[in-house]
Amino acid sequence: MRNHEPEGVEDVLGELDDLAAKGDHVRIGDVLDDFGGRSFGPFIMLPALLEITPVGGIPGVPTFLAVVIALVAVQLLFGTDHIWMPQFLQNRAVTSKKLHKGIAKLRGLAHWLDEHSHGRLEFITEGVWVKVAAAVVILLCCTVPPLEVLPFASSAPMLAIAAIGLALIVRDGFVMLAAFVLAMAALGGGTYYYYSSGEEGGSGGMAAIGTIHYRAVA
Repeated sequence: MRNHEPEGVEDVLGELDDLAAKGDHVRIGDVLDDFGGRSFGPFIMLPALLEITPVGGIPGVPTFLAVVIALVAVQLLFGTDHIWMPQFLQNRAVTSKKLHKGIAKLRGLAHWLDEHSHGRLEFITEGVWVKVAAAVVILLCCTVPPLEVLPFASSAPMLAIAAIGLALIVRDGFVMLAAFVLAMAALGGGTYYYYSSGEEGGSGGMAAIGTIHYRAVA
């Protein structure tokens, strides 16, 4: 266990790239061990970013990722100093080839994010603000399962969650405030999108939307 605390998004990707170079697969447990279980930011940001990719179009994946994120956020809310995950989650893995490919696509974005963050309003990433952030993440995670039946709708709360995870990693209060704005927009927009879709098509319309979405990603 390296107990390494990442200082930026590029640092997180570098650690993952090193893990992927060690074998054919990378388990969630391997990532947990590498970061020492104390780095809440990466375990909030990375699953949310994964959901925004085409992987998030696979039925059930957004809800699964939301459960993982919520589990981490609950522990952050209650002030635990080490992330705990059940063994069946730790055993979930991705192939190193896919991980390398995903990391390569994110390198440019990671460099830009690291260059344009750090050190602003740092107090908003500490103390009670961390608990506020955790509570917001949990609330956003609760919106993902009902939104999953609507194409791309669950990506809005996940984008806000990813921004909160980023703020925790780079300790940038300005990013955290921007993430809170995104969270409010996602909650409001998601509520409107969900209920307006239901009113237009009724229960039959909602079922049709879900069927179309599932066939599109099959």
